[in-house]
Amino acid sequence: MPETKLQEIVYAVLMTFFMVLAMEFYNTGLRMGGMTNEGFFMAFSEMRIMVPVCFVMGYFFMDRIAPKIAFKMVTPGEDKEIFCVIVRAAVTVCLMCPVMSFWATLIFKQPGVQFLAVWLETIVINFPMALCWQVFFCGPLVRFLFRTIFKGQLEKQAVELQE
Repeated sequence: MPETKLQEIVYAVLMTFFMVLAMEFYNTGLRMGGMTNEGFFMAFSEMRIMVPVCFVMGYFFMDRIAPKIAFKMVTPGEDKEIFCVIVRAAVTVCLMCPVMSFWATLIFKQPGVQFLAVWLETIVINFPMALCWQVFFCGPLVRFLFRTIFKGQLEKQAVELQE
């Protein structure tokens, strides 16, 4: 969907913010045995660390790999657009969840010699939430916001493509 470097960065920032926000709320709630007002402040505090980590991992690494993998499974322009979107989102989650769970384990969980076990457990706990959040909420929200922000540019690009 993004066509220019600025659009790529804005899209990545929006996706990073909303994915990290939800995952921090989720993980904080799990750690505290439920979400509280204090939990919201803890989650926002942890976002200061996780947003930059997620942005760097996603933008510079996974966003380069995910389309290559996804578009071996579906073909944009041939397959229904919704299938392409879902496969791309699922592949991204499959790549990002282990990476972000690694960083969360390393930074927040102090697992010591149990690192591998705690990291794998973190992946298993986070994956269903990350996939559902991405496919059903975050992805549609970010695409809507992106189209709203770049409405004029996207319309102009569509006209140029038709010519």
